[in-house]
Amino acid sequence: MLTIDNLHVSVEGKPILNGINLDVRAGEVHAIMGPNGSGKSTLSSVIAGNEAYEVTKGDIIYKNENIIELAAEERANKGIFMSFQYPVEIPGITVTNFIKTAINSNLRARNEKEMPANKMLKKIREKAELLEIDSRFLSRSLNEGFSGGEKKRNEIFQMAMLEPSLSILDETDSGLDIDALKVVANGVNKLKNKNNAVILITHYQRLLDYIVPDYVHVLHEGKIVKSGGKELAHELEEKGYDWIK
Repeated sequence: MLTIDNLHVSVEGKPILNGINLDVRAGEVHAIMGPNGSGKSTLSSVIAGNEAYEVTKGDIIYKNENIIELAAEERANKGIFMSFQYPVEIPGITVTNFIKTAINSNLRARNEKEMPANKMLKKIREKAELLEIDSRFLSRSLNEGFSGGEKKRNEIFQMAMLEPSLSILDETDSGLDIDALKVVANGVNKLKNKNNAVILITHYQRLLDYIVPDYVHVLHEGKIVKSGGKELAHELEEKGYDWIK
């Protein structure tokens, strides 16, 4: 599904990623771990198409297509979803209206008809029930006054509605208490299937107690310096990152 080949990325002339190689297949969960400044969030942003970063070398192949030159919106329309560490607030736009607009925008980009209102409403109800989301939540302004847990739950709801092939969750556990973490993890686990893939960006092993990865990769100074199974995350929790550099 996703192949990253010798990816080098800079910001304002400063190298951030220094030769990333990664293969993600459908049905897999990959966790990217590493200390602050190692390039984890940069990697997720570059996959999603953030124009603030300059790709100086390498390729990103998604579903057999090199997407290096595609804008973020084009990548989203092709099935790449990114959950942000700090979701923005949009006063006056409800959660429901936002997701309706997003879905229909994707459909138009694929030259398909917009989703009929009754079908949209049915899908919203089904996904809200799946994720145990109260209907009153959906009528609130997007992220306005939301707690950290509510913002993350909202992003998982968007993920459920958009049904992306590749989901990138950038430090989705940041600032969450254990109850909120369980809610978010439960949602991700319910949405996983053999046809999609998930990349988790995280500092801590605790998220991986609830979303079990197939592979764990350690990023240091812009390179993947070690890869392994879920056991690697437990080693990092016990020993920190110094032993692996």
